[in-house]
Amino acid sequence: MPAWATRGQRRALATVARAVTSGEPAHAWLIVGPPGVGKTTLATDLAAGLLCLDPDSRERPCGSCTSCMKVAHRNHPDLHRLLPEGAGRQVRIGRPDASEPGTVRHLLHALSLAPLEGAFRVAIVESAERLNEDSQNALLKTLEEPGPGTCLVLCAAHEETLLPTLQSRCSRVRLGEVASEVIEALLVEHGAADPARAATLARLASGRPGRAVALANDPEAVIVHERLVRELLDLAVAGRVERLTAAAGLLAAAGNLERVLDRDAATSAPDQGADDRPDQPGEAGVTAVQGRRSPPAARRSALLALGGIWAGVARDIALVARGGHGGMRHPQVLEDLRPLAATLEPGAVERFLARLDVLLSAVDENANPELVLDVLLLEWPRPRRAA
Repeated sequence: MPAWATRGQRRALATVARAVTSGEPAHAWLIVGPPGVGKTTLATDLAAGLLCLDPDSRERPCGSCTSCMKVAHRNHPDLHRLLPEGAGRQVRIGRPDASEPGTVRHLLHALSLAPLEGAFRVAIVESAERLNEDSQNALLKTLEEPGPGTCLVLCAAHEETLLPTLQSRCSRVRLGEVASEVIEALLVEHGAADPARAATLARLASGRPGRAVALANDPEAVIVHERLVRELLDLAVAGRVERLTAAAGLLAAAGNLERVLDRDAATSAPDQGADDRPDQPGEAGVTAVQGRRSPPAARRSALLALGGIWAGVARDIALVARGGHGGMRHPQVLEDLRPLAATLEPGAVERFLARLDVLLSAVDENANPELVLDVLLLEWPRPRRAA
């Protein structure tokens, strides 16, 4: 049996397995899915399979040959990685002489050379949505005339920012949320949590294994997550001024939480879902306070993270309002949800969820995060007696 690291993505993994077994993979791939869902893990599985030395292609990646071990330890000479860097988290194009490591031009120069140990040179570009237009055009030239044995894998949370011409030259694989029981098993298997805690973390992770691993690595992050849940519930019975006053604190807490979880997912032992890297690698815990305002991209990311937590809270309220509670994402607040759910106008939470989805999509397309958050806070349903 091949030693795949990817879990809970049966169709996507089957596509990768066929490419590995055939020995003739597409020269360019675009793996799309939410942060922490396993895009980089799947890309690494593809690389490991193509570089594996097992004579039986159906057993690749074997997980035990020297090539597989090098891929696992991130030191295989034919596997190259490129990721965003700096405060703006951009994938830089680099100087024309291709002398800057960590840039697109340096990567393309490496791909132009013959493989050192195998039949392929594989490049994985993480957070490819952060490629600017110049960087994408540079990649496009290589995709139009790929060298023999070249395999370029783009991992993107959002494909809308990628040039249509770039997308059209890639074999697209889309990843969805992973079942909670799969995430639970992953955490237990890797010793990240005992079964009871694994079940809790899997619920909080919203179908993203990387998020679950990061939460397991940072107990303080779990506390901050639950604090945000309770604050959103408190705001349901708050007035207009109190809601708007809370906006800055909510965004800052969600931003700090997101940075820490991304950092922990990137350095965790189970590689599943380690998609993104933090803005500043040395940045400390969730209580860190920035001395300056975060850049717009970081604030949008923070609101998207808050929106994910908010959606979970709203769905729990809707579930309790219908008389159920099995499958709740936040069962620890069940007793707080019951009186709230009983006094909300029928259908109010469902309408809010639809509105949340629309507004978070607008944030994805560069809408002002502060304005969107204000709108959401004002539209967050209130009990009829407090309206």
